[in-house]
Amino acid sequence: MTAKRDYYEVLGVQRSSSTDEIKKAYRKLALQYHPDRNPNNKESEEKFKEATEAYEVLSDQQKRQRYDQFGHQGLRGGSDYHTYTNFNDIFSQFGDIFGGGIFEEMFGGGQSRRGPRSTGEQGSDLRIRLKLTLEEIAAGVEKKIKIKKWKTCGTCSGSGAKPGSSKSTCPQCNGTGELRQVSRSMFGQFVNISTCAYCGGTGQIIREKCPTCDGEGREQGETTVKINVPAGVSEGQYMTLQGQGNAGRRGGYPGDVMVEFIEEKHEHFARNGDDIIYNAMISYPDAVLGTDLEVPTLTGKAKIKIESGTMPGKMLRLKDKGIPRLNSYGRGDQLIRIQIWVPPKVNSREKELLKELGNSEHINPTEEEKRKTFFDKMKNVFS
Repeated sequence: MTAKRDYYEVLGVQRSSSTDEIKKAYRKLALQYHPDRNPNNKESEEKFKEATEAYEVLSDQQKRQRYDQFGHQGLRGGSDYHTYTNFNDIFSQFGDIFGGGIFEEMFGGGQSRRGPRSTGEQGSDLRIRLKLTLEEIAAGVEKKIKIKKWKTCGTCSGSGAKPGSSKSTCPQCNGTGELRQVSRSMFGQFVNISTCAYCGGTGQIIREKCPTCDGEGREQGETTVKINVPAGVSEGQYMTLQGQGNAGRRGGYPGDVMVEFIEEKHEHFARNGDDIIYNAMISYPDAVLGTDLEVPTLTGKAKIKIESGTMPGKMLRLKDKGIPRLNSYGRGDQLIRIQIWVPPKVNSREKELLKELGNSEHINPTEEEKRKTFFDKMKNVFS
């Protein structure tokens, strides 16, 4: 029997990696070796299961600690050691990875994430683009928004049947909602499963339809959803509100609401990861003589000192004034890029003063300064 590989090696992470880094590594491998991307590929199946087993252990703090101390032997013989034999097993164990996220978008994992089949038809997902300011991203925010969607019918409570009447089992599929056709060949037995067309996959037949929804079990309506946005999210990331999408037909599982975050352009700041950048414009005299400057931050204002002889392009840093790190500790910084204001026009008196100043000893760069390389200049940009 082949010896098990080290779980950290399987996921391609360091032993010091955070839970979030482990999760990202697993998602990448699972996408690469997903069975829908690699049909009939035994090697990919094994790598997919191997990566999942590694993630199950390393994403759990207690299991990870035991593994770090005793290795694979520390997990054998108990409930903490799980060998995956099929993909449904994997999907059911890791709904936080496969449900409502990138796997569902790519491979349509709708039914698998919700367990056994319901009596109705599953509702569809809804997608929302939520605009956020940098201040909201930095602090985290709760948003309430109204959405139009299919809601469970209030008259029949989603059954689709007229109140007082009942449903009967579909005679074609015997209530399973599926039709199975078995064929045999030299390679073995194959089972083809298809949705029952007679009952639409619900497994039941409605004799008397609800007059409000005409047997749908749902009706158009409006609802308010609450979205708790964590601090530190980025443009393009999204979160899933499970079970808050369109109601399913005839009591089927509801879909999800997929909320994509959109970052609004800020008046003062540009974002770079968890840092924010502010361009501070100062006059030439202030750059030469130095000054105290008040700058905006995400939480108010702050004063910084401009040293005498500050060059344009220099970056000053306000520690921990940036964006919190998502699902982690600490936050980024605010970087202040110094820019020198050059007036587009001056009056005659100012021209005379500038000409006189231009002939002064320390105003113009020396030959040595002119010969400075680009890399020498860049060293002086950051404080």
